[in-house]
Amino acid sequence: MIVKTVVSIIAYLVLAPLLGGLLAGLERKLSAKMQRRVGPPVLQPFYDVFKLFEKEKMAPTRFQDFYVLVFVVFVIASGVIFFAGGDLLLVIFTLTIATAFLVVAAYSSNSPYAETGAERELLAMMAYEPMVLLTAIGFYMYHGSFNVRDILGSDSMCFLPMIGIFIGWIFILTLKFRKSPFDLSMSHHAHQELVRGLTTEFVGRTMGLIELSHWYENVFLLGFVFLFFANGTAWGWVLGIVVAIVAYFVEVFIDNTFARMKWQFAFKSSWIIAVVLGMVNVFVLYLCF
Repeated sequence: MIVKTVVSIIAYLVLAPLLGGLLAGLERKLSAKMQRRVGPPVLQPFYDVFKLFEKEKMAPTRFQDFYVLVFVVFVIASGVIFFAGGDLLLVIFTLTIATAFLVVAAYSSNSPYAETGAERELLAMMAYEPMVLLTAIGFYMYHGSFNVRDILGSDSMCFLPMIGIFIGWIFILTLKFRKSPFDLSMSHHAHQELVRGLTTEFVGRTMGLIELSHWYENVFLLGFVFLFFANGTAWGWVLGIVVAIVAYFVEVFIDNTFARMKWQFAFKSSWIIAVVLGMVNVFVLYLCF
């Protein structure tokens, strides 16, 4: 058991940035095709990150890099706990702490654009956290455990009994991935009103670490999608991986077909989804399981 856990952790630490960067490259290519452009090479995200690490180290304040480093450590720790088969609640709380440090890093720069992005990131957290917690509660009510290890070892697939929670999770992934229409805190394009929002004042190695942490984060967020289909069989694993990849590119499609909406809509819609789909699904699980 210990050997298997160690192997899982090492595999995550090594493979997650490779898979995350590859997904980012495929995302750019697909987005370009949807916009009738050629697009960059699939490996372009790796080239960009390597260039960021080669740039001169600069920071508006001496504390910013420390906050970003803590953010990166907690993001990676969240994924390590998840792939080690740990507690889902601990994964969620660790990731929340990580995001809080990123917000503090943005505030510390004293940039109006970064501060606006930080405020919107806090609003996004308020919007998606209820559904995130309900997802963990749903897994507990169906499997009787918060541990990823126990969920993976289950002999039944929870997708259909937790279909409402699954839809809610896919909905809030748009917020978690910071994609349109809910890319509230961070703009992909410098000509928009946010400039770069949350990451406006991050450059060089600092920005490279943030990009790397996003790759780690995206992989284990898709791991939650995989859990809905895990049933202890090979075909369950294959189905879970396929659905997770499809879910990612569904988010890319949404990102390219919707304009950014106001934070009020993001907040209201996320809470409505959490109440209507999440809480109702939890109530059904309470009655049936």
